[in-house]
Amino acid sequence: MFCCYESGFGKVNRFVALFARQSVVNEPPLGASDFKAAPLLQTHLLKHGQGGSGSAGSNFFRALALFGAGASGLLSCATIAYASDEAEHGLECPSYPWPHKGILSSYDHASIRRGHQVYQQVCASCHSMSLISYRDLVGVAYTEEETKAMAAEIEVVDGPNDEGEMFTRPGKLSDRFPQPYANEQAARFANGGAYPPDLSLITKARHDGQNYVFALLTGYRDPPAGVSVISASQALLCFVL
Repeated sequence: MFCCYESGFGKVNRFVALFARQSVVNEPPLGASDFKAAPLLQTHLLKHGQGGSGSAGSNFFRALALFGAGASGLLSCATIAYASDEAEHGLECPSYPWPHKGILSSYDHASIRRGHQVYQQVCASCHSMSLISYRDLVGVAYTEEETKAMAAEIEVVDGPNDEGEMFTRPGKLSDRFPQPYANEQAARFANGGAYPPDLSLITKARHDGQNYVFALLTGYRDPPAGVSVISASQALLCFVL
């Protein structure tokens, strides 16, 4: 991206500099070799004149020079921001050969089913998936009958009924996954002040997506000899928690 900018706007900037220098110090008029640096501007220059009578052409090139300087500044800021964003994330995650990354590839449905079982047994006690409905699992990890039976195991507050009262009913396919906590304050109280993130779109919400999540889950190692960690008997290899 930056190289393309240099090859395009760089030629324009050099040509504008030559034109500005000519108008200030009365250098000889621009020649054919100068036009080669920016061939698309030759027609405009000939139309408005090269000498003092070409005031419209001079104004055009001054505006173009300002535009080039502004574009250069914006690209420089973007480059610095990208570099600081990379540094902010510390060590880079390993890149894993995911079988579903290809254009014609698809997810391993058996792996999705195992992942949902792990979520139910381990993660769901703290983390929500508030954007996922039970019907999203049909044909992906379970059959429709299996998913209906799974949804029926939960109780959902619904209503009001004809008497204006709320009631509970068995879950159905259109219901979202149940929340582990009633609200954010309850979640923070149960987790020492930390708020467990929702996992519905976690791979889109984290830098390097699925590589980050997989490295986070599998990156725990025993600490080196003689090193003690604060929170647990294991140390996370790739991240600082």
